Amino acid sequence: VEASSADAEVFKALAAAPDASVFPHLARWYKHIASKGDAVADLKTAEAPAAAAAAEEEEDEDDIDLFGSDEEEDAEAERVKAERLAAYQAKKAAKGPGPAAKSMITFEIKPWEADTDLDELEKLVKGITMDGLVWGQRGQKIPIAFGVKKLQINATVEDAKVSTDDLTDQIMEFEDYVQSVDIAAFMKL
Repeated sequence: VEASSADAEVFKALAAAPDASVFPHLARWYKHIASKGDAVADLKTAEAPAAAAAAEEEEDEDDIDLFGSDEEEDAEAERVKAERLAAYQAKKAAKGPGPAAKSMITFEIKPWEADTDLDELEKLVKGITMDGLVWGQRGQKIPIAFGVKKLQINATVEDAKVSTDDLTDQIMEFEDYVQSVDIAAFMKL
């Protein structure tokens, strides 16, 4: 292992060899550097030109403003950014609108009484028409308790055209038949 200028400085600073019983590592290092002889004395002068070159290079680095702005580079970056944005917009416009976002909703419609005609209620509910609304094939009659059944019916809606709140309100308008309307399931397609 070669000695460095730091080794030479510390070696010259020590007046005598350190006690090996107290400082074993330092004593081993001192013995190693002492074995180099005059090469350690010449080491300081040999590294001086290199240190001067390093100091001069460090001064040159101080002149560089890392956080400053270069107007030419900023203008070029803005131009490239504008080109990329225009290309993205053109690609997006050529692609056209994507498929409409749709959802499948399962409504649970609870009647007032056990003798409410759920077939008639289903016809009334399916009579609600909106742009973007498609009702399922047939509703299910699911028992709740004490002979009362609820109507469970599916609808597929386009999210941009049909509001679930509006649809629920329209079903609730059948006051003679409907006690409450709940959304049992809501699934994005």
